[in-house]
Formats: sequence, structure tokens, C-alpha cells
Amino acid sequence: MINFSNYITEQKNTHMTHIEDKVLYGGVKGTRDAIMALRSLRDMLGGRHEGNVSVKWDGAPAVFCGTDPADGKFFVAKKSLFNKVPKVYKTPAEVDADTSGDLATKLKLALKHLPELGIKGVIQGDFLFGPGDLKTQKIKGQTYVTFHPNTIVYAIPAGTEMARDIRSKKIGIVWHTSYSGRSLKDLKAGYGVNVKALKPSRNVWSQDAMLRDLTNYTLDKKTTNEVNTHLRNAGFLFNKIAATTLRQLENNKDLASLIETHGNTFVRAGSLPPDPKRRVQALINWISDRYKKEMQKRSTEAGKAAQQKKLDEILKFFSPQNRQSLENMFELQKEIVLAKLILINRLSKLSNVRTFLKTNKGYRTTNEEGYVAIDKLGGDAVKIVDRMEFSYANFSPDVLKGWDKPGRK
Repeated sequence: MINFSNYITEQKNTHMTHIEDKVLYGGVKGTRDAIMALRSLRDMLGGRHEGNVSVKWDGAPAVFCGTDPADGKFFVAKKSLFNKVPKVYKTPAEVDADTSGDLATKLKLALKHLPELGIKGVIQGDFLFGPGDLKTQKIKGQTYVTFHPNTIVYAIPAGTEMARDIRSKKIGIVWHTSYSGRSLKDLKAGYGVNVKALKPSRNVWSQDAMLRDLTNYTLDKKTTNEVNTHLRNAGFLFNKIAATTLRQLENNKDLASLIETHGNTFVRAGSLPPDPKRRVQALINWISDRYKKEMQKRSTEAGKAAQQKKLDEILKFFSPQNRQSLENMFELQKEIVLAKLILINRLSKLSNVRTFLKTNKGYRTTNEEGYVAIDKLGGDAVKIVDRMEFSYANFSPDVLKGWDKPGRK
């Protein structure tokens, strides 16, 4: 049976593209990857394919830690671990020399307590809480132990074993990625962390991000048919898109990024994109306006001409064939999103932690940030996120974030 290991590869887990945007960046293969990944996730939830699904916890900051192969010393790091010259911190002084504020505090707490776990190699997780971050709150009539590291408020019913365990710890980390390599420069990611190999700690609440026993929520026939319909539609649209169009976008990351950025304007506004034909024209107008604004910033004719030249080069892409292919691409992305949302709705039933958004008008129930579907054989993964829900909340000024000061209006 075809599985993820044939399709999706992430070398370092610092950023994963949304599944529908693989159509923009991956050419013919990326588009096929997206469709096949959703088929594979459908089969996982249907009990017909072996794999795992992990929750994307909304923690902050991302923490990399473990043993430096060069000297055997324990370190913590940010994403700058993957700089050309890896940057790691092995002492509190090194943390203070490069960071400040809440980030420095959390990295030093990680440096202090995480060695207790006896970590072998290098692993990555998300920082969930530290001293002073845990609260007991009543939300929608129920009492919870809560922590609010970023956008989402996590709530564990008070009085449960999980709540008592969390209350007894000084920091909380959820692990999701392990790395291997002979040096920090050549680390390769493997999704999932064997938390059973970690030592118990009185100070660290430590767990992996895996959802287990997917068989309890296998897809019923009706839901499976709905997913299949969207995937068939996606395949039909895929065959209508010119391969040359996909190759041009694959080889022009700047243009693909502009298309993604334009699409994100609808996400941030919490609105659906217009029909594909109008969306293509809106995209052209948006790109033109963007470069005209850049021209206005230039004080010399040479500077203005340089921006005009860049605009002219980009607009050459929008031939009649490419415009038609873009319309079909936007329709294909829509079908991918509709299939994705059905699968997300099924996955959301598996969580044993309640999630909320904190607004100026109180708490609003929300789903997890998203999920990562993982192939047990190949260790590869793909990100599945409801962008209209989480991404909008992430950008919305009406949703209070974990770093917002009390009393914010």
C-alpha cells in the first residue's frame, strides 16, 4: 500500500508548509504529495493504513535540547540551532548573552531542569508552562487548571490525575521531534519522541504529542464518502492544470510566496476568497499595487525603473494558459481544504484536553492548533491545520495571547 514515506519529507522541523500550499511550492510532485497524504490520513482513520497522528501544541518557545555530539555537553537552543553555524546554549551566561526577557527565563529553566530527563541525542518540543503560568479558573461553568503559552488556552479538568500531576511540576514540555546525526550541522528529523526512554522528573511535566487509539474514531461510510468526493474532485482538477504552470511556480519561489501571501489576506480577514476567476484578477491587481508602492518609495528614476522591471517580469507569468491553470489550482486547493477540514473534525474528538481562546468578551471554545500525520514506517509528516480557525485567531487583535498583559483592552 502507498504511504507517506513515498511522498512527504521534512529534513528539519522548523517550518512545515500547509498541505494546500504544497500545490504552490512543490510543482507536479508537491500537488500529488498533498492529495496522497490526505488519502493516507483517510486510510489511517479508517483503520486501513498504519500510521500515527500528533497534536500541534501551541507552545512557545520551541525548544531544542540534548547532547552536543562534539563534546558530550547538554545544551538548549532555539531554531538558530540550524544556522550555518549552529547556535546553542550550555550555560545560563550564554543564554543571557544572546536573549532577554521571557525567552531567556524559559531557556534557562529548560537548561536547569531538562538534564534530569536523561535525554539521549537531540529532541524538540514546545514550552507550555513555567513558574507562575498555571492558574485555576472556572470556564463555562467548569473548574480547570489552565496554561496559556501562546494563542490557545489549555484547560485540564481540576481534580483529575493529569491536573494534579501538572500542578506538581515546575515546567511543562511536549515533545514531537527527534534528531540524529554525527554533528549538529547534519541533524536529520524523525517525527515522534520515545518519551518512555526519558527518566521521570519531579520538576518536568513531559509527554509526547501523539494521539492514540485512532480506531475509536474511525471514519464512518458517509464521512469517508465525503472525503473521497473532495479527493476525486482534486484529482480531476489536477489533471486540468498545465504541468508547465506548476513547474514555473515551483521554480519561482518569490511568485509562489506572493500568491500565498495574497491568500493569507483572506485568512487574516476571516473571509473566504472570491471565485477563482475574480481571485486571479484580484491577485494581479494586488501584486501591481504592491510594486507601485515600492516605486513610490524610491527617490531616483533608476530605483523606480528597477521596481517596474520586477513587476513586468512577474506579470509575464499571467498568460491566458497560466491564468486558467491558476483558476483550477485555486479550486483544487479548495477541495484539499474541504477534505482536510472533515478529517480535522474527526481528529478533534480524540483530545482529552479542552482548548479555548481568551477574548475581551470571555472564553470561546476552539479546536487544537492542528495535527501532524506521521507515517510509522517512514517517519515522514504533513501539517493539517484549520487556517480559518487558528490562523485567524493568531492574527486577530480580539484574541488575547499568552504574552498579553492583564487588563489589556
